[in-house]
Amino acid sequence: MTDISFKSYCWSIGTTSYRTKQMNLSIELQIKLMSEFRNMAQNKHKSWRSLQADYYNYLHENKFLTGQAPRPEKDAREKTSGLVDIGLLTADRKLSAVGQVLLEMSAASKFESDNMLELASDSYLYMKQLLKTSITVDNKVVRPFIVLTYLLSVFGKLSKDEFTYFVPMCIDPESVKRVINTIQAFRKGSLDITTALYDVIIGMDNYKNALNLFLKTETVTEELIRIIGFNRKSSSGKKAYDSIFFSIYDCLIDIYINKKDKSLELFDLVNAIRGNTRSMWKKYLFGKSQRLHIAKRGQKALTINVFSSSSSISELKKSFFMVMHSFKVQATLKDYADLNKRYLKLSDCFLFRDSQVEFDIVPKAFFNLAATELYKQAFEHSDSLTENIKLGEISPVFEIAKKDLYKELSKELGVTVESATEAHKIVYDERYARFNALIDAKFNANKLIELLEQFEKREDSKISNYITDNADIPTLFEYVLGVTWYKISERRGDVLSYMKLSLDADLLPKTHAGGGTADIVYKYNTTSVYPEHSVLIEATLSEKSGQRIMEIEPVTRHLGEYIANEKTEAYSVFIPTYLNPNIVTDFRMRKDYPYLANNDEYVNGMKIIPLQTSEIKTILDKDITYDKLYSLFENAYKSKLGVKEWYEKAIVSMLQ
Repeated sequence: MTDISFKSYCWSIGTTSYRTKQMNLSIELQIKLMSEFRNMAQNKHKSWRSLQADYYNYLHENKFLTGQAPRPEKDAREKTSGLVDIGLLTADRKLSAVGQVLLEMSAASKFESDNMLELASDSYLYMKQLLKTSITVDNKVVRPFIVLTYLLSVFGKLSKDEFTYFVPMCIDPESVKRVINTIQAFRKGSLDITTALYDVIIGMDNYKNALNLFLKTETVTEELIRIIGFNRKSSSGKKAYDSIFFSIYDCLIDIYINKKDKSLELFDLVNAIRGNTRSMWKKYLFGKSQRLHIAKRGQKALTINVFSSSSSISELKKSFFMVMHSFKVQATLKDYADLNKRYLKLSDCFLFRDSQVEFDIVPKAFFNLAATELYKQAFEHSDSLTENIKLGEISPVFEIAKKDLYKELSKELGVTVESATEAHKIVYDERYARFNALIDAKFNANKLIELLEQFEKREDSKISNYITDNADIPTLFEYVLGVTWYKISERRGDVLSYMKLSLDADLLPKTHAGGGTADIVYKYNTTSVYPEHSVLIEATLSEKSGQRIMEIEPVTRHLGEYIANEKTEAYSVFIPTYLNPNIVTDFRMRKDYPYLANNDEYVNGMKIIPLQTSEIKTILDKDITYDKLYSLFENAYKSKLGVKEWYEKAIVSMLQ
């Protein structure tokens, strides 16, 4: 019996073997390490093929990865393939011209916006790269970013399921048309995910041929199931993977055609499926029923499904073929979705929120002007992937005048936008509207208290899973404190700027390799309660003796230099999860010690208020606002209490 060859039906950026967290940080670290590795005298003129194991070991030496891969050459390829896909590395794993620009940007920690799309400079670079990035699927070339841009121009927004299961199946103009029709039917409720995916893949010749072979072959064998299942693992000799589906098919025939009660046998067979489709089969055939329930109820424990209405072997064969392949496709696409999202999010053009995908405000207006013409390049290879070229050189359609962008923004928002200043104000207001909505949805007082407790216990995975895994834990701590201080300040002030953190389009933090200062500098205007002043919030997760060594000098220096340079009233709030008693003593003594700044000016005494996260939780729990805190801190600063009792009596007790 002749095999029917498997053909790829979807695209993915990068490889699922390298599904990295802290994506921006990981990329920046790796291009730095690759640059260093390739500039070593012994490596400069060698081919990538001969260097793969050495590069893996270099990553290991530099603590970029842990463990020991059984095949280091393969692991080195997987770690770098995504960076080749988006043009930061050449095929021979040397930094491209674009990679060099990103390396310099990261080293200088300069990510400020320098473009009319209001994107951070690294996000803008990633956007240009993703516009040029193409993937080859079944000998067809597709540019994922452009395809997504086109579909958003058609639908405005896409659901999480549509992004996951349908968008990656757009590999040529014909499949795009099929996917558009499928999404329209899916939204009307006339298709579920299983049948919707099947409607797309059954248009491919190999699936049609496999179904025809299945239907016309009277005697179904394990070999036939392997052939119509396109199982490449089985073809290498591991037939156990597909043999279970042969047994499941036989059992389905007995249950739905021969009317035998084999529900418990079917449950055990489904439970033996290897891979991600097992849970899909179980849910589809048995819902939430467990084995004991099935043993008691027999056939009645089965769900109403597509097999229930099968009146002939031919009908059941069609249903089996559909379910088997739809679940396989669904599992593959679900596996790719997170990877695709991580790469596309690098551009900060898209919002992934409320289980939907849409353009951010300015990119939406920008690509509205370009989508139709740009789509003509969706299935062409770009020859300039590794070159650092201007946006207009990627496509002439991007020669968009600012006045046209502002006009489109005006149309989208129903307001008049005529200048960069007005556009910036629109973006600013819209970002704060989304940030406040984000706080309402994810960061109420109780949740912030819970997160602070998790920082105290170092339950890092829980924190990352809830907020984002694109930032390290210290960055997430600073972000949570920034949100907390914004709430304490009754949501006054430009906290998104005060936090000095890089935020993605969804206003969640991301960590860069360059580091730099991430202290929160909160600015207050004059009120009846306090004068104009700034608060430098210094966050740390360091503990015990290390805290004193690591924090005293930088906290003092930051405040002293800020006062000397800004010529304004300012004080610091030092926030650790555990407050070392000796650091309280040191900071308290700064009240009377002068500081000589770099500009040779003396700062005569500094106000540094230590505040353990346990006290931050009290502030949140009691809903104490900044107006009250300012007075409390001022009184504590002026207190005559001795150092030993000062913190407990002047701060902790006063918060109770």
